[in-house]
Formats: sequence, structure tokens, C-alpha cells
Amino acid sequence: MKLIKKILFNRILFIGIAIIIQLAVLIWMILQFQDYFVIFYTTSIIISIGVVLFIVNDSMNPAYKIAWLIPILLFPIFGGLFYIFFGGNKSSKKDKKRMNFIIQKMKSSLMIDDNVRGRLKEESINASNQSLYLQNAAYSPLYENDGSEYFSLGEYKFESLKEELKKAKEFIFLEYFIIAEGKMWSEILEILLEKVDEGVDIRIIYDDFGCILTLPYKYDEKLESMGIKCEVFNPLIPFLSPRLNNRDHRKIVVIDGKVGFTGGINLADEYINEKDRFGHWKDSAIMLKGEAVWSLTVMFLSIWDYLRGIDEDFTRFKREYDLNINIKDGYVQPFTDNPLDDETVGQIAYLNLINKAKSHVYITTPYLIIDNEMVTALTAAAKSGIDVKIITPHHPDKWYAHAVTKSFYKILIESGVKIYEYTPGFIHAKNFVVDDEYAVVGTINLDYRSLYLHFECGVWMYKTKSVIAMKEDFLNTIKVSQEISYEDTENIIWYKRLKGSILKVFSPLM
Repeated sequence: MKLIKKILFNRILFIGIAIIIQLAVLIWMILQFQDYFVIFYTTSIIISIGVVLFIVNDSMNPAYKIAWLIPILLFPIFGGLFYIFFGGNKSSKKDKKRMNFIIQKMKSSLMIDDNVRGRLKEESINASNQSLYLQNAAYSPLYENDGSEYFSLGEYKFESLKEELKKAKEFIFLEYFIIAEGKMWSEILEILLEKVDEGVDIRIIYDDFGCILTLPYKYDEKLESMGIKCEVFNPLIPFLSPRLNNRDHRKIVVIDGKVGFTGGINLADEYINEKDRFGHWKDSAIMLKGEAVWSLTVMFLSIWDYLRGIDEDFTRFKREYDLNINIKDGYVQPFTDNPLDDETVGQIAYLNLINKAKSHVYITTPYLIIDNEMVTALTAAAKSGIDVKIITPHHPDKWYAHAVTKSFYKILIESGVKIYEYTPGFIHAKNFVVDDEYAVVGTINLDYRSLYLHFECGVWMYKTKSVIAMKEDFLNTIKVSQEISYEDTENIIWYKRLKGSILKVFSPLM
């Protein structure tokens, strides 16, 4: 009975029904125009032609264009209207104005240290060029010799996170795509409530779509009643709207401006293997200490201001650090990527790593739903003698995403890329490790939604201890993974191959 009630009164059910009703009404209205078929058909064709011209001339990814052009050309009566309601990446002028203000504020808050930039350039012009792109495109400063610690499993990050939360004296910022009730969240919430009593300023941002099945409706109000400030990112509404596309996929923790976390790990029990969903859950995270935490702080506060509609003084949360110049731990550069500036920061950061590799490129990703630029970069690197290895899940969380992932295996493998599937379960880590020198760990999947539609973040690193730890983790993961051979791709049953081919055409919508 509880399960039936949960299903019947679930918010996603109401939203889904509301949207279906709107679609039904739209179709009904269209059918009412049958008596004026010529006029209606002509109008629909004109709308679809206008939409096609807009898509062709827009700066969006070519594969994304094709994924929309096919249904519009096949169904010109409905296709153009459907794109208007669901397509693209539209925001109101008001939202864009607010976001532009926040971007400028973020840019002015993150000051560039030319001395650090100069030292990196002296060490490596290649590294300096990669870092300079992130500085210019994402307003992300470079930091030197800050401490970083890599976590190869959610369980390890969870224990460290709890320890650091207990030390908080001034403020705690949490930003997550998914928060789910269970062991992980209840233990963290218990610590947060203790800190509330101590006067610590606690703020939480969670994505409404990510949490629609994991948190009760109006959970933000419950947290506010406990003394925890909370904002819900892009609340779902029961209306047809392209705004549903943009989600906050970031995972950020900031504690007193001195300690920060990011990576692929959400606050849900499967991420620490307390709940078995798809076998063993393999994920990753990074902890930063020192000046670099300021970038994570500004990332959080920029979204917080955007959601609350306020103009806060960010410098209140900046802390000074006693830097130990005797510590040598390379360079770190936290960066963010947002879908409203037409700059695909995550995609280009990954391409820069692949294109400038000299020895090897090691990648872990839950989804391999890539465009022509990424395919070309990976295959060209492998054909040039670079050791390119990619680990994907053996037990998927989404069957359709896994079908598209597998559809890319053949072209990659025949070019020399080695593909492995993590046989113990599901791998959710989004890691790049290159040449024992570079690495990126963060929230950015190799799929269109992460690269083009979501708010994301990551940490670029050069010659830190964490880079070596990430490489060791990758090599250990390969030991329990199954290599996919070219023969495996040839022996796929025809109907599965057909399914993958069809889904691949529409992969930019995934």
C-alpha cells in the first residue's frame, strides 16, 4: 500500500500527466484545423522551415543539429512545434541578464596570479597553453603547490568528508545534483544540524530533477526550518519548456573556505555501496586544500546569488593562507562550465588533453556518447601511437545510454583505442589521466548533456601527487575489467546493432 501511495502521489507523476495533457490538447487543437487543412499545413511547413533554417545557422554542435533536423523533416507538421517547446537551450532575457551579471562578478572575484602563470610557462609551454584556455574561457585562476587528495571510491570520500565537516567553524556550502535519503545523507545531515547549533552558516543547493525521486516535495522548506539555508535549482514545472534541459550537475563542498571537494560522487547510498543498484559502484572525487578552494567558493556563491536573486559580497568568504613554499605538489585549476555562454569548456579541456598527449590517455566514463570531434581526437591519437584506454560500465544504469556507448566501440577499437568494461558493476567516475603529468577529475560526462546543456565543474591538474594516484587507480581498475575485442563488436546480434545505430542518431538528445 505504501508503494502504491508513493507512486500515485509522486510529483513526477503529476508533472508527467500535466505535460501529457498539454501535448494531447496541442494535438487536439491541431486536429480541429482539419477543415482548414491547407492553411494549417502551410503554416506548419513555414514554421518547420523557419526552425530548420534557425538550426542550420545556429552555432550548436552539428550532431545536435542532425538529431533535431531528422524528426522535423520526417514530421514537418509537429517537428517544428516540438523543437520550439523542447529544443535548444533557451533562457529568458531576465535569466541571461542575471547570469551575465554573475559571470562578471565571478570573473572579478577570481584574480589571476601572473607569477604562478609565468612559472608554469617556464616549466611547460604545453601545460601553460592548456591552463591559459581555462583561465580565459572559464575565468579560472591557476594555483601552485596547493594540497590535493584523490579518492578512488565513494566510501573513502565519505569518511574524509565527515571528518572535515566536523571541523567547520564558519560556513559549509554543499551543491549536489542528487541528494537521497539514506545512510549517507542522514549521517551528513546529523553533522550539519550540530553545526547549525554552533552558529555555522550552512547552505545547500540541489537540482530539482536530480532529486525528484530521492527527496520529498518541498524538502528545501524542511531544511530551512532546521536552520539550513537551501535553494532548489531550476524547479520542475508542469509546463512544456526547453528550460527543463539545463540542470545543475555539479558536486561541490566548501568548508570554511579552506577545504573543498568535487568529483562524480552524489550524496546517495549507492555511491558508497550501501545500496546495490548495478553491482559495485566505482566513483571518484578530489579534495583540495589551500588557495584553490577560493575558486570552488566563488563557483558555489555565483549560483547561490543567481538562485536567490541577491548581490552578496563574496570577499566575506575569502580566507588568507600561509603557503609553505617548500611544498612542491604541482598546479591545480578548478574550473566550471555553464550552458549559457556558448563555450564548451569541458569538451575543449578534454580535447586539449587528448590532442597534446605524448604517451598515454586513460579515461573512465559512465557514458561514451561522443561527437565527431571527440571521435576524431581519440582515433587520431591512437593511430599516432598514443596508448588510449577507456573504461566504461559493464552493468549500465541506463540501457539506452549503454546501447549508444557500445555503438562507438567498433570505430574506436579498429583505430587502436582499447576499450574495457568494469565487470564488477557500474563505473561513474569522470577521469582523464595523460602522460603521468595531467589529469582532470570532476562531474563532466562524455555525453551531450554534460558537455552542452548542464552546469558542470572539474579540476585540471599538472604534476600533482593526485595525477599519479589517479593513474594507479586506473591501472588497478583495468585488472578487474573486461577488454572488448574487435571480434566482440562484430558478433553483436543484428537487432541490437540496429537498435544502437538508431539510438546513435538521436544520441545528442541524451
